[in-house]
Amino acid sequence: MARIARIPITNVYADGAYTGLILVGPDARPMNVLLDSGSSMLALDGRKYRVNKPGGDRTTKFAQYSSYSDNSFWAGGVIKTTVSVADPDSPMTAKGINLALATDATSDMFGETDGILGLAYAALDEAWEMPKDTTEKQYSSTKVRSGRYTQITPYLTQLRGKGVISDKFAFYTRRSWIHRNDSRGGGGANDPLNRGWMILGGGEECRDLYTGAFQTARVMAEQWYNTNLKAIIVGDTPPLSVHQRPPNGYPSNSIVDSGTTSIDLGPLILKALFSRFTPDQQALLTAAIRRKVPAVPMAGLKLRSWPPLTFILQGLKKDVVLKVSPQDYWQVNAPKPGLACLAITQGEEDFAILGLPLMNGYYTIFDGEADNDRGVVKFAPRS
Repeated sequence: MARIARIPITNVYADGAYTGLILVGPDARPMNVLLDSGSSMLALDGRKYRVNKPGGDRTTKFAQYSSYSDNSFWAGGVIKTTVSVADPDSPMTAKGINLALATDATSDMFGETDGILGLAYAALDEAWEMPKDTTEKQYSSTKVRSGRYTQITPYLTQLRGKGVISDKFAFYTRRSWIHRNDSRGGGGANDPLNRGWMILGGGEECRDLYTGAFQTARVMAEQWYNTNLKAIIVGDTPPLSVHQRPPNGYPSNSIVDSGTTSIDLGPLILKALFSRFTPDQQALLTAAIRRKVPAVPMAGLKLRSWPPLTFILQGLKKDVVLKVSPQDYWQVNAPKPGLACLAITQGEEDFAILGLPLMNGYYTIFDGEADNDRGVVKFAPRS
């Protein structure tokens, strides 16, 4: 019978994105992995895990490669091993899980984490079959992609196939940047604002994490959690219509992504969005977004005077209306006490990444089995 795991998570090891603990291999080695709904591969920093063949690890000739919107990437060989989800009450264990050990990666790929757990729906993941055992022979990212193209089953799909869990997970979060709450740059992992929950295999059952009814956004493609963003509203101003045609090669004009610490918008819609604020607010927004670290002093921000942002997504039966408060698109006491960081960034034209600031006000369920396995994303006000 499928189970539900409730996993404590924190944002202090991945610059505001959330990580959780998994146990890997026959020795159940703890690994702190980034939880990313915008990808579907499970990979560890190859320096952090040593293959244990006598204990049951199996090597393969498969390798994987993955790149991300911030230009980071990794590549490495695939092993089959035991992985447990570190639910404090009841670890959830499965054998024969496909896991890549990254041996070629950008320097900023994993940061303070041990790896990445992709949560996006995917029946199969890209892989390449190489001439030799990919743990004995390490292939570069370029060499990997010259192998014979094939596909392997990702972690969540394997768990579903083994009857361990449903292809469903949920997030309860409060922040998209690490909260620094004292003059010494404190906060840290024990700060309640920097902690949350990931629910694996369910969501609605955790009534203590949300209030009210869910709104259900349609997923447009069985790829990532692709959504259709229809409009954005600044305060009480008229809606800004969003271009409905996605960029070439994209199945939709937006995704909901737990691995992104901002709301990332294209240049044209971002310019139109900023124009709906007061002149003083426009000046602060422009000053923040032009900086390498988009932060301004909290003292001059006057956060109570800022309007909420409303994002309208196509729903299953009716539009989904999600409000993002000023306290979510401005992250106070970040990156250090006394500063506020703007959690809105400029990205690719005609494409939006709806990251943690959108999710921070809501308990968010990603259900890959709903709507005939196309999936949905559900939002209810978090408690």
